[in-house]
Amino acid sequence: MHKTPIVSQFEVLRNSARILKNPLPFHHENFSKHGDIFRVKIGPNKEIAFTRNARLIKHLLQTQHKKYNKSTLQTQDLAKYIGHGILTSNGEHWRVHRRMVQPAFHKKKLSNLMGTILAAVKTEINHIEPNKTLDVHSLMSNLAFQVVAKSLFSNEDIQEEMGRLQSITESNQRMLIKEMRQPYLKWWFQLNGSLKNHHQLADEGRDILHRLIEERRISPVEKDDLLDMLLQAKYEDGTSMSKDQLIDEVLILFTAGHETTANALSFLLFLLAKNPEIQEKAFEEISNISLDGEDILIKITSLTYIQQCIEEALRMYPPAYIIDRVAIEDDEFEGMAIPKDTTILMSIYELHRSADFWIEPNTFNPDRFDASKKKEYQEYYYPFGAGPRMCVGNNFAMYEMMLTVALVLSKYKISTEMLQVTINPLISLKPAEVKLKFSP
Repeated sequence: MHKTPIVSQFEVLRNSARILKNPLPFHHENFSKHGDIFRVKIGPNKEIAFTRNARLIKHLLQTQHKKYNKSTLQTQDLAKYIGHGILTSNGEHWRVHRRMVQPAFHKKKLSNLMGTILAAVKTEINHIEPNKTLDVHSLMSNLAFQVVAKSLFSNEDIQEEMGRLQSITESNQRMLIKEMRQPYLKWWFQLNGSLKNHHQLADEGRDILHRLIEERRISPVEKDDLLDMLLQAKYEDGTSMSKDQLIDEVLILFTAGHETTANALSFLLFLLAKNPEIQEKAFEEISNISLDGEDILIKITSLTYIQQCIEEALRMYPPAYIIDRVAIEDDEFEGMAIPKDTTILMSIYELHRSADFWIEPNTFNPDRFDASKKKEYQEYYYPFGAGPRMCVGNNFAMYEMMLTVALVLSKYKISTEMLQVTINPLISLKPAEVKLKFSP
């Protein structure tokens, strides 16, 4: 990989303020200048490779995935806040726990949760004040958090605990972003007590979940929710997850499950508000279906145009806008050597907006995801990642988003005076704010 273009450490330091705020323009400038693969020098003997090459991304995530692990950004830096669950682990630990968690997200299990998810979404949408301009991201963040909370803990009265847990996870995410984008200030974060404070917050969050899980363990009532499924999951020797491992997996579901969905829904509602003709077509689809009663999953999976709208929004604003991998052995790609320990960041954001693959890539066009065309995009569309480490909750997220959009559009026409949305990339791709008006 040494023959690929390199961006100097001086260039990184010169642009450090804008990289901290939003690294995507810096990435785009260098992709435009250097091509689909380049390296960035971030220290005397440390480099990171960036790519938007579709074939290399498939190589890393699918065809040669066994030669790559997640980087320490996730397995150490993120893990110190949310534990070693399936999002933040590698190797055998990841394989074992992925097999244990996966059944909780099978379609039959999700079908049983649809009533719970529907009720949670309805409750949050009822908080919308008609004919007022609202920051929809705050609304969607609360909605997505409550969906995860109710799916894990059924209808238990834990509003106060969940509010505190939400505050902790969001605060620790902001701290982690500072650590990732300003590694040269780690000494200062230690000196001023920031790291200690956020580690204490992480411990408080774990204590909250520990109390809730212990209450469930001793309860004689079966809830048939995600927590019950995790409690019943067994290793091959018939034993259950340890208390700490169970907390790790629940924290992962909260962190990954609510943040990414809230962000994706906010971008989607903005795009629908900016494109009234598309919004009207989506409204017509939902207006012919009642989501009350049984078979909720069958009903929402029939909303094919709303699904296309979501898929197109995920193309334009992929929650996992960057995916990282580290080579655990020497590898080669199309004649290019990839030495062991090479860190590669795959820009899904750049790939999803590449004119090499998408006609008018910056235009919101759900028709490109018509069922007859979807196969065209399999090689360069990764909203939930790809390969064995593809997001375990992708179906859960998709059904939740379809339900939310259907319920919002059945009740409101949405509009906005914003010309564009400002991106605030954190752990996932987030909008700075999305101000929408909801008219009955």
